[in-house]
Amino acid sequence: MLKNYLKISWRNLLRNKTYTAINVAGLALSMTCGILIFILVSFNLSFDKFHKNGDRIYRLVTEAHRDNISYVSSVPPALGSAIRRDYTFAEAVARIVNLGDQTITVGQGAQAKPFKEADGINFAEASYFNIFNFPLVAGSVSPEKNTVVLTERVAKKYFGNENPIGKTLNLDRGVLLTVTGILKDLPPNTDQKGEVFAAYQTLEATNDFFVKDDSWGGIGSAMQCFVRLKPGVNLSQIEAEMDAYVPKFRPKSKNVHHYKLQPLAEVHFDGRYGGAMEKKTLWVLSLIGAFILITACVNFINLATAQALKRGKEVGVRKVLGSRPAQLFWQFILETTLIVMVGMGLAIVLAFILLPYENTLFKSDMSMASVNVGFLAALGVTVILLAGAYPGLIMAGFRPTAALKGKITQQQIGGFNMRRGLIITQFAISQVLITGMLVIALQMRYTNGGELGFNKDAVLIVAMGLDSTGSPIKAFKNSLAVMPGVEKVTACYTAPSARGGWSTNVRFDNHAEDEAFLISVKSADDQYLSAFGLEVLAGRNLYPSDTLKEFLVNETFVRKLNITNDNQILGKRLSINGGHMTAPIVGVIRDFHDESFHSDINPVCIGSGWGQYSEYAVKIDMRKASTVIPAIGKVWDNLYPGQIFDYQFLDDQIASFYRTETTMLRLAQVFTLIALGIGCMGLYGLVMFMAAQKTKEVGIRKVLGSTVGQIVWLFGREYARLIVIAFVLSVPVTWWLMSRWLQDFKYHITLGPLYFAATLVLIFAIAFVTVGYQSVRAALVNPVKSLRSE
Repeated sequence: MLKNYLKISWRNLLRNKTYTAINVAGLALSMTCGILIFILVSFNLSFDKFHKNGDRIYRLVTEAHRDNISYVSSVPPALGSAIRRDYTFAEAVARIVNLGDQTITVGQGAQAKPFKEADGINFAEASYFNIFNFPLVAGSVSPEKNTVVLTERVAKKYFGNENPIGKTLNLDRGVLLTVTGILKDLPPNTDQKGEVFAAYQTLEATNDFFVKDDSWGGIGSAMQCFVRLKPGVNLSQIEAEMDAYVPKFRPKSKNVHHYKLQPLAEVHFDGRYGGAMEKKTLWVLSLIGAFILITACVNFINLATAQALKRGKEVGVRKVLGSRPAQLFWQFILETTLIVMVGMGLAIVLAFILLPYENTLFKSDMSMASVNVGFLAALGVTVILLAGAYPGLIMAGFRPTAALKGKITQQQIGGFNMRRGLIITQFAISQVLITGMLVIALQMRYTNGGELGFNKDAVLIVAMGLDSTGSPIKAFKNSLAVMPGVEKVTACYTAPSARGGWSTNVRFDNHAEDEAFLISVKSADDQYLSAFGLEVLAGRNLYPSDTLKEFLVNETFVRKLNITNDNQILGKRLSINGGHMTAPIVGVIRDFHDESFHSDINPVCIGSGWGQYSEYAVKIDMRKASTVIPAIGKVWDNLYPGQIFDYQFLDDQIASFYRTETTMLRLAQVFTLIALGIGCMGLYGLVMFMAAQKTKEVGIRKVLGSTVGQIVWLFGREYARLIVIAFVLSVPVTWWLMSRWLQDFKYHITLGPLYFAATLVLIFAIAFVTVGYQSVRAALVNPVKSLRSE
């Protein structure tokens, strides 16, 4: 029986090649999207799930309450030591500091090789490896300072096939590290980055702020503190007890801290604390995948019901010969299954080919291994039932007498209303995707090309080398200042807009207390304003100085003080960083975006002092970039021997602020094109069947004088009405979705009717091209031939 069903099904599919090809292509594309989205979602949901007792691992984070609430993925360094000393609710407490721009040198003399790790170098307490499941394959983890453990990959990179245990690494500033252990390579699904783990106490030689037990005054974003709690402890009680540290160690600070316990399972997803992938993004992607799958199933249903008219006599004969409705239903389900299985085979091949591009887009290391048999079976059964059940029921319900006489009506195959509803659904989904893509694209153009308040073009950011005197700073600047192709050069802490800046408390004009807001510090020399095109509104620029002698502030700072005249603050003293940096204000500069467009402009101050600088900003002539960048590298090698010349263009740094949005835009473009492609294939097939059914009608109309345009309109008017209905239904949904998305930006485009009108025009154009081709073909057929064939 099954063998006969398979033969019949296969014969029917081969007989209707266009129908089969359209359905296979549509289902293959939609299932490819489904598979790739499933890989992405399952990969992100698996982050840090492999740790033993992961449900009891938490990260300590800070809610900082001042004039607004900010969320910091770290805590004061002293908090970890205090919890370990004062409480017993934790089985283990571990601090880890990740520092970038560190150079590790392997070997000595002429054999020395410098390395910079892209994910930075970790300084971790030994208890970190008791909390997290990063197993050793050789050696041990030592709590003693100046020891280090490496992953297998890094150990092989540094030492080749030699045994690395006992070998010595040279860290910046001459700190020697002895290798005591080798870790198994970190899996790709962890947020714990870095593959070099030095003992935490090693920081005494490089940055003792993270080591001191009295470091309560500030928070270093490079540090994270983790705890593994004992079973059954009360989280809210722990957080309440930690609040006691604030009045004890920060009694005068207006920046009120609330220390929270963030579950390890939420670290990857909580955008407030820098989570890499918010769950709502995964839900949106899953929803888009479902929409595309529904679009393909709608195509299948529409084409199957349209083709049912052609198969009426076949069904009638089968019923007369004794076939029961259930047999006819399962016959059609088997045909659907064959199409779905072929489509799924193609989808798996396409997903395998496209996965490397997905990994590049998300900067990840996903694999096809997560696509298990259970998921594929569930996907296949879902598509078979969605696409095949309704048409199968329709054909199984034909009356044999009507089928044999060829008198099956549209109502008997589901009617126009059913098909209209499905087409409207398809058009509505396409219009939501198109409008969403358009809004995201225009917002990204706004953020990338919007007015930042400074010049970001052709600016090279060079990470500053290490020295103990500061003399290379002057030498580097002086060498570049006379170099052909270099227009400006400045030494600074960060560019005007940067990720991970320095915010601190501020006191104005010898006030008795700190102000109610924090200030962002941009330490820089006197060339900073000219290099970035910043404008002085009142007062003057900084005078050249190696130490802090004066400050510049921005307009927002003046407004925060409720001062209306910029000149009123000139000459007044400004004290920051707990009073350790004090100088008069000599100028007010025009506001610039110091962070991304997601955030408001912060109060900013700029003061000189080479000890605070971390990078050079070099404005170059891009026409000479191919020669000037190597020339800068040569100057670097002379002044910073043995250190790696590392640079990045500022506009690339700023673009990285919107990496998530850029990724979403690319995905939206791909998914929209796929949805439109599937929809166009469905329209093409429907109009083709429609033209076959209306052959006689078209011939009569032409004989009676109808023009080609009128014949084309005969086919197109129905779809025009459906497009308008779908547009009306899609507008409120799209408006709500994109308004919510734009709320994540403090500075964004205005969502207006023009975007929706553009979508409607585009949909009409696509539908016209798709429907018009078959319509014109039908209209150009010789009416004599049409009538004779009928």
